[in-house]
Amino acid sequence: MEAWILFTVAAAFLQNLRNGLQKSINAVLSTTGAAYTRFAFGLPLAIIYWLVLRNVLNDELDWGWLFWLYAFVGGTAQILAMVTLLRAFSLRGFAVGTAYAKTETLQTAIFTVILLGEAVSQTALIAIFVSLIGVFMLSSAKSSTGLKDILFSWTEKAALFGLASAALLGLSAVSYRGAALAMEGEGALLPAASTLVVALAIQTAMMTPYLAFKERGELKRIWQNRRKAMLVGLASMLGSVGWFTAMTLQNAAYVRALGQIELIFTFLTSVLIFRERIAKAEIGGTLLIVGGVLILLLG
Repeated sequence: MEAWILFTVAAAFLQNLRNGLQKSINAVLSTTGAAYTRFAFGLPLAIIYWLVLRNVLNDELDWGWLFWLYAFVGGTAQILAMVTLLRAFSLRGFAVGTAYAKTETLQTAIFTVILLGEAVSQTALIAIFVSLIGVFMLSSAKSSTGLKDILFSWTEKAALFGLASAALLGLSAVSYRGAALAMEGEGALLPAASTLVVALAIQTAMMTPYLAFKERGELKRIWQNRRKAMLVGLASMLGSVGWFTAMTLQNAAYVRALGQIELIFTFLTSVLIFRERIAKAEIGGTLLIVGGVLILLLG
């Protein structure tokens, strides 16, 4: 099995774990504050990881302007994606915003072609569309909004903000791959780790003054809940190592397409751990996502 597949599956699993931890800390922090813990508490761990790799691998990297440009665009786009997604949720609940935010994989493929000039195979595009239909089914199953209503609501504000969030996430993923490739390292681990450290530093530097001035007292509450925040930061950092390394090794669109397996982990968690009742649409959506993943891997 290729290394990028292993890194992606591990990243998807860890992201599912991080989401659970972040949901727990969200009970005592704002949504923005909970998201901030991913960056601020993940950064020191990412720096330690980078230092270890640099001493072990001794890989010469090119820290040129193209790397910094891609890293800045990627880090900024990821934060803006979170902001637009929250705006989508505030306009019309969870289902529509989530469904259209999951067009990220398709939009990543578009940005991959435009920014990096990397082709996306027809088989991969079929896999992306199959998984996307599955995602839409899952979104409709978890709300009172029907699948038909979600599919034909793409002109509404919530859907447009969801699409904007997906575009920004796609831009972010492709930019991170561009940054790592721009370093021209011999392997993938150190360029990926370098990109991760810089991205987290940029995001922490952007969000710290925002929380200090716009959400007064939030930084204090984050520090008071630092034990939970550290767990979020650890899970997030480990997941990001998987994402960044996979995207350094392989086309970002393929990585994000395979990354939809995270929703399967979520489904299994609901069934096996929380013993939740599962609707037929959820089963159908999960099977479509599995089918999309299999098409991608077999293709």
